[in-house]
Amino acid sequence: MATLFALLAVVAYFVAAASMTGRFFHNQGPNRMLALSIAAVAVLCHSMFLGDAILAAQAGQNMSITNVLSLVAWLITLSMLVSNSLLPNVILLPVVFGFAGFSVLASAFIPVEHIMHIELRPGLVVHITLSLFAYGTLVIGFLYALQMSYITHQLKHKGASLLHSTLPPLMLVEGILFKLILIGTLLLIIAQVTGFVFLENMFSQGYVHKTVLSIAGLAVFIVLLAGQKLWGWRGKQVIALTIIGVMLLSLAYFGSRFVKEILL
Repeated sequence: MATLFALLAVVAYFVAAASMTGRFFHNQGPNRMLALSIAAVAVLCHSMFLGDAILAAQAGQNMSITNVLSLVAWLITLSMLVSNSLLPNVILLPVVFGFAGFSVLASAFIPVEHIMHIELRPGLVVHITLSLFAYGTLVIGFLYALQMSYITHQLKHKGASLLHSTLPPLMLVEGILFKLILIGTLLLIIAQVTGFVFLENMFSQGYVHKTVLSIAGLAVFIVLLAGQKLWGWRGKQVIALTIIGVMLLSLAYFGSRFVKEILL
């Protein structure tokens, strides 16, 4: 049954992504509401698949790298769909849908396991939940940074673009970006604090690199917010620091586990 839900989610994600992309190139292209409805079906199937993939393990919860990546993709996709009527994210949705589809494929067909017993450690549940929401929020901020970079490029070159009619105002995107980074940074700070409070091995041999990289990522986002507030940083500095921060967090969360669970 899990495989069926996975395949339905993948197909729906890719169809939704193709429909949204077609809309960019022609105003009379595929119906936008239909594409969003298909994406909503994909999110529902994705959630059913994740429930089975993570919770079906008899010895605990399977928090493998592919399952965690798929869970992050689900959180991001759900957030983007819910906020679609309020935030200018139309040109980001095909990327999000495509990423979610590939994450489901990886989770369903790459046989890796990382069994945990998070139900026995409430503090660990709090830490993992906050970390996932922080990372998801900052990845969405990263997507808005890419969108801001693209809009800036279009404004500088003033060339006719196939996506020109769908581009939101630069200042609006920039404002949303800073709000997302602020929220994500606050969540990340709380997640780090809960890690030190509830976990005893944050600097043990197997976890020290995760701790150091996540603290470095947090420092990058704090510097970014301080630079924007105190010195009015905008444009390239903000985009570059956002990318660096997300890369550090990605290495912290997935780097060593990719080597251990996929390569070895």
